[in-house]
Amino acid sequence: MQGVHQGVNLDSIEEARQRLGNAIHLSPCQLSHHLSERTGLELYLKLENLQRTGAFKERGALNKLLTLSEDERHRGVIAASAGNHAQGVAFHASRLGIRAQIVMPQATPLVKVVSTRAFGAEVILHGANYDEACDEALRRCSELNLTFIHPFDDPLVIAGQGTIGLELLDQVQDLEAVVVPIGGGGLIGGIACALKERNPRIRVIGVEPEKLPSMLRAREAGAPITIGAQATIADGIAVRRVGEHTLPLVMRYVDEIVTVDDEEIASAILMLLEHEKTLAEGAGAAALASLLQAKTSLRHQRTAVLVCGGNIDVTLLARIIERGLVKDGRLLRLRVYLLDRPGALLQLTEILARERANIVETIHNRAYYGVSLAETVIDVTLETRGASHITAISHALAEAGFHFERIQ
Repeated sequence: MQGVHQGVNLDSIEEARQRLGNAIHLSPCQLSHHLSERTGLELYLKLENLQRTGAFKERGALNKLLTLSEDERHRGVIAASAGNHAQGVAFHASRLGIRAQIVMPQATPLVKVVSTRAFGAEVILHGANYDEACDEALRRCSELNLTFIHPFDDPLVIAGQGTIGLELLDQVQDLEAVVVPIGGGGLIGGIACALKERNPRIRVIGVEPEKLPSMLRAREAGAPITIGAQATIADGIAVRRVGEHTLPLVMRYVDEIVTVDDEEIASAILMLLEHEKTLAEGAGAAALASLLQAKTSLRHQRTAVLVCGGNIDVTLLARIIERGLVKDGRLLRLRVYLLDRPGALLQLTEILARERANIVETIHNRAYYGVSLAETVIDVTLETRGASHITAISHALAEAGFHFERIQ
């Protein structure tokens, strides 16, 4: 494969690797025995969540910063981001002595605002969403004569992200496939170019949120299109319109694009946390989610999967863990109808204790759910060992004559 796509090619990615040098952490790419057994693949995890700012974004940001002229450095840079790109630009601009402004949506979680400021940037809160923040950043860029650092649609940023592809070739011998999350396309565009130009036989598969398949729609249309806004726990790849530079790279080099939903992502976050002892944000776990749910065409290949970021709000993490437990059948809520008489609740709890189900929460109610005057209802939330355990609990309750239903 030869050819240059909008300024991104193997040479530009290799130049980026030389330029970045030791300023970027060489993230580990380790074999997971547990996940290999679960997926039927020889599965390696590329842990970009271990970067200094918690995500891969600093590669592209730094590559762009290092190519600025002295005049551009003196005038300063600006970016729009609600997350990882903001922190990557802030950290490396500060390290290089370059003044940086970051425009973030007003609803950006406080932890991200504080973190970006701590890395040395001036944070401007503006707009209800990323698009409005980006418009303000571009206005300021023109007004103040700053350099705009785009989160994905810039050849230098794409080349910086592509250095991951070169590392994968060094870290995994005889690599056969790579699975990468897709937001705007900078990460997968750079990685796919690096891999395919070195070895065209390596399969590259992209993963998007089911609610925001902007790259799938763009590939179908043959041009970037703007899709409607949707909320997803994979906020790092919740991009409504892919890049003009990234789409040609994806169309040429990416073999397959699949989607995953929020419940599947939540389950993957939980799997990484429990079994791999690593923390991923929604976008960071999306690629693994596609493999755990067998969404791709891969079977038995030696595969690397990107865990591309780990910056997650702890309150969101708590909700994601809970949803993941529900998805895996390890958290169960039942609505049980009881006769309103002494001992009825004791009988229920004895059965649950015998089945080794741990009661997490109960809500006892006589006035709602349309129960008769002779009945009461209890909603009980249980910790279980999974689907087979739930079946055993349900069988025991039915045998004892309890009327109950599962609450989703």
